[in-house]
Amino acid sequence: MRPLAPEAGLTQQAYAEIRSAILEGRIPAGELTSVRALSDALGISRTPVREALVELANNGMVAFERNRGVRVVETRGRDVEEIFQLRLWLEVPAVRLGVPLCGPDELEALRQTLDGMRARLDDEHAFMRHDWAFHRTLLALAGNERLVGFVGGLRDQTRLRGISTVGRSRRLEAILAEHEAVFDFVQRGDAASAADAMAHHLTTTRDLLLAQETTPEER
Repeated sequence: MRPLAPEAGLTQQAYAEIRSAILEGRIPAGELTSVRALSDALGISRTPVREALVELANNGMVAFERNRGVRVVETRGRDVEEIFQLRLWLEVPAVRLGVPLCGPDELEALRQTLDGMRARLDDEHAFMRHDWAFHRTLLALAGNERLVGFVGGLRDQTRLRGISTVGRSRRLEAILAEHEAVFDFVQRGDAASAADAMAHHLTTTRDLLLAQETTPEER
């Protein structure tokens, strides 16, 4: 955990740092911690830490345990299935709706996220930040900020214990290629094919994660 500067917006800073620590495995899934321990590590008072943890709990990343502390939630096979079902229900129609609304600025933003992914093929965490920027840009075309925030929370839940296909069942180059396929159809204005490409990307990710992360009883 990195100490935070004593400036405005400490709750938002605490949220970002704790979230990053969870997603990067610096706070392992299943680990029990506390408001006091986190506030000491961050070098700030307990109030913004507690507020940040409440938001993380709302997003399904941590759970408060009475008289014990706060535990990082572990994602299991059934969770992966439910999360990706929701993403398919939300992201695929959003792409179909958003492509006709995609203008030059949005196309350029998508190109930049792909450039960022290509430049960070040696760094999974940095690559995934650009990956999310790509999805976020497409989702934002629908004009619904709650949709963007909800899907972002779903993505976080699949990464809670370092769940990833990278280096196990596919390379970052393959993930990049799936995003490039979506972009190709977006820039052509082919909404139906872009939505199909997004569905293929999400189902591929889901199936690979389930194959490598779950037991037959969990599937």
